[in-house]
Amino acid sequence: MASQNRSDVLEFVLIGFPGLPEKLFPLVSVWFFVIYNISLYVNVIVLVLIVLRRHLHQPMYVIVSSLAVSDLLFDTLTLPKIIAKYWFGDGSLSYAACFIQMFFVHYLGCLDSFIIMVMAIDRYIAVCKPLRYHAIITNRVVAIICLVFWVFAAAIGLAVTALGLWLPFHGTNRVKSCFCSLTPVAVLSTTDSAPSRRTGFIIAMISHLCPFSFIIFSYVIIISKMCLSGRTESWQKAIYTCTTHWLVIGLYFIPRLTVYTYNQIRLIPEADVNVLLICLYTFVPHFTRPIIFCLRTEEIRKTLGKVLKYITNNNKY
Repeated sequence: MASQNRSDVLEFVLIGFPGLPEKLFPLVSVWFFVIYNISLYVNVIVLVLIVLRRHLHQPMYVIVSSLAVSDLLFDTLTLPKIIAKYWFGDGSLSYAACFIQMFFVHYLGCLDSFIIMVMAIDRYIAVCKPLRYHAIITNRVVAIICLVFWVFAAAIGLAVTALGLWLPFHGTNRVKSCFCSLTPVAVLSTTDSAPSRRTGFIIAMISHLCPFSFIIFSYVIIISKMCLSGRTESWQKAIYTCTTHWLVIGLYFIPRLTVYTYNQIRLIPEADVNVLLICLYTFVPHFTRPIIFCLRTEEIRKTLGKVLKYITNNNKY
């Protein structure tokens, strides 16, 4: 009986965009390659600056560095394979590799939600309780919180991956996505995968909706606090900062929650639209977040300027 439930599929093949004409493959591969390189260099620059510059060893940048590491891991574990699929026609992943990738996709996806929530907590305390900020928020406290969420998100990733591992796969192995995740892999199962997909949906909605709700609440409180302060310059600056943050946060959460929902109720049957939205909320925030959260801040810009000036002066000799 146990052998009947085992899979005979040895590998899965990533389809990417199912309806994409073959003549567009080089263009898509170049686009993914550019996205990967931008994300790689921007996040590495931010990490190097934070690690090497002592004055950036602050709670906010501990959070940002955790987010940068997560994004680097996610992109490195997913983008090279889809680039190879469109560039060289190599979109195959072994059975084990597909489920390892699935684990990291759900693990790091949940982790990003939690780390962004920690960032919102940091900003909330900084604005609403400025006199107690340094007593409440320290590098040690933030590092412990981030570590807890790294472990907690790993448990979620394992739980979601286990839902897929229990399913048998025979024959069909073409995954309509740019990477292995529960839903596009589970629908290939030869048994009814609806219970597994439904459980995965519930886990995903809880792990993303709870942080998203808190983030919205915290930013509403922050803007209210700044507006009530009576200082026009302060609340205008706060609204500008929050608006740019909302752009990145909205780009991460809204398409993600939309895809999770319509994958359950089948509002949009078009597979290419589904994959496009997945790429939108997955990869685009990874290179926009460091720019919005970090490279726009005066502290980081000055530090980067000093480093570039030092490198330029040394190269003259």
